[in-house]
Amino acid sequence: MRYDGTSFTNFTNKERLRRYHVFSVLEDSKGNLWFGTIGAGVYRYDGKKFTNITTKDGLAHDRVGCFYEDKAGNIWMGTEGGISVYDGKSIRNFTTEEGLTNNDINAIIEDKSGKFWFGTRGEACFYDGKTFTKFTNKEGAPFNNVRSIIEDKKGNIWLGGNDGLWRYDGNALTNYSRSFVGYIYEDKKGDIWTSSEVNRGTWALSRYEEKSLLDNTVAATPIRTEQGMFFGIVEDAKGGIWLGSLQGVSRYDGTSFNNFSQ
Repeated sequence: MRYDGTSFTNFTNKERLRRYHVFSVLEDSKGNLWFGTIGAGVYRYDGKKFTNITTKDGLAHDRVGCFYEDKAGNIWMGTEGGISVYDGKSIRNFTTEEGLTNNDINAIIEDKSGKFWFGTRGEACFYDGKTFTKFTNKEGAPFNNVRSIIEDKKGNIWLGGNDGLWRYDGNALTNYSRSFVGYIYEDKKGDIWTSSEVNRGTWALSRYEEKSLLDNTVAATPIRTEQGMFFGIVEDAKGGIWLGSLQGVSRYDGTSFNNFSQ
């Protein structure tokens, strides 16, 4: 779906694409749009036509949950069968055979040092270009089913998943919530937004203000709760926060929500 500020266009119908859930979207540095589907592999849109990339083309798996473009312009694709990296010409795959902790990938980022971090259905890990290393806390326990990883403007790594919300500053780990966290986003002001399951079946959109993170008076401000999972968070050019859920799409202007549905 594309929203131009007035109306929605359904490209699945318009372009006669195969009808599979689209779980991830990336706009790369060249302006191409990448769509990860659950069953039909990847669709790449160059502004004129869609190209379908599947296991027949070397993709690790046709169920794709996340994308990441690294500093060199390579496209990293997290699938249920490992990681596929496209350099513009060919695809290279990483799996547990190469040291990945689990083949079902939820999140990928590259930090300022060039290290890659992976959230998986199993244990989180990082990759220095040669070796995959399991990421653990000071007691040696791993982080399981990490659904979202980001690096904030200060270089901190944030992880969200089964073990709640954690921040890693390169030396120490800080825990902010033990509730299951599905998504993490940093806005232009440096505030951290999360989606989390606060009670069984009830999810919350919350905001951690940058000031409270700096002076350690951390308290999440609940913005919205509803039954069913929140899927994604993103900020638009005007500072509006867009939220995806089982009920549709909503935009928060700082005061109220504008809800879009069928």
